[in-house]
Amino acid sequence: MATLETIVVVGGSLAGFRAAEALRQQGFEGTLHFVGAEVHEPYDRPPLSKEVLRGTWEPAKATLVRGDGFSKLEMQLHLGCRATALDADARCVELEDGQRLSYDGLVIATGATPRELPGTPKLAGIHTLRTLDDCLAIGRELAASPRVAVVGAGFIGAEVAATCRQRGLEVTLIEPMPVPFGPTLGKDVGRVLCAEHADQGVDLRIGVGVTGLEGGDRVERVLLESGDVVDADLVVVGIGVFPETRWLESSGIELDNGVLCDATCATSLPGVVAAGDVARWPNPLFNKPGGTPLATMRIEHWSNAAEQGRHAAQTLLAGDSGGEPFGPVPFVWSDQYDLKIQSAGVVGGADETKLVSGSLAERKFVKLYGSKGRLVGALAINEPRKLIRYRRTLRREVSFEEAVAAAAE
Repeated sequence: MATLETIVVVGGSLAGFRAAEALRQQGFEGTLHFVGAEVHEPYDRPPLSKEVLRGTWEPAKATLVRGDGFSKLEMQLHLGCRATALDADARCVELEDGQRLSYDGLVIATGATPRELPGTPKLAGIHTLRTLDDCLAIGRELAASPRVAVVGAGFIGAEVAATCRQRGLEVTLIEPMPVPFGPTLGKDVGRVLCAEHADQGVDLRIGVGVTGLEGGDRVERVLLESGDVVDADLVVVGIGVFPETRWLESSGIELDNGVLCDATCATSLPGVVAAGDVARWPNPLFNKPGGTPLATMRIEHWSNAAEQGRHAAQTLLAGDSGGEPFGPVPFVWSDQYDLKIQSAGVVGGADETKLVSGSLAERKFVKLYGSKGRLVGALAINEPRKLIRYRRTLRREVSFEEAVAAAAE
């Protein structure tokens, strides 16, 4: 720790903030630069597609820190200023305002950027949802009671569709996959989620892609591969994200669908760690014979960003002595209408599954996921207490057979 006099944290959201917080809590007293592309102080993203967009929360309620907690970290702030390059040889981060921030240690936590539909025209009323400003812009348009089309039935798209229906709006949800979440959660779970949206009055267009968006000054129509046309005054595109590594492409750091890290969150460059949506690393809890088929993982969810931000800070402060491996049980949740959807572990890529509690018809159940004979994941809908138990079980690395038998008991 003594050799670290200046640390730069690039990324002003959850992972970057938790890293900065941990650096101070663990005794770093040197200069701490905090770089964020947004002008806002760090805030939670999950409420943006739910409570804030629904209008039941004021935006300030999503702020990560209250009172003077942010200022107590004594950081040099560079908010509303994007990092544009990393000069690894000179050990400095270049900002879009021309500043060059020298560092002894660097935390990369630049998150991810929403994907756009190819050929999206420059029309008003077409949005993605990632930032607070995105949320506020969509919210202003929802006040006019538009016809809403949501492209993409992943978690963000499905949550936006649910929120808009809860506001009493006409909503069409468009998804090119035959069953949303089919390859990850399973077609049975995907059908349950579709049925809930249909029961709530959403017009589902499943198994059909979008070929274009049309309108005058603002969007008016969504064109589908089937030849159908969906009339819409507002379109929200939720077709996934890509890790924000464009500013690192000339740095020499190892990139592959994110910043590649070792098990401790250290990158290929000395004195540089990564955390959150941008980081890809071998989770030692799953990256072993009998584990999941994924050699590395990159997780785009809240709990991982918070935990990995803190862990990356620990690794950075450990210096040459080496950090500890970061081996969490991933935890994901989504709230849609009255459904509380939660998963633990890795549910994608399973070679066997089993419904061990409840029923799909009741939309209240627990489903287990196995890979190579080992329990690797669990999903629960409206069974939060049982999901917590399975999250603990996953850390014990039990066999799939053992987990199923225990559930039967």
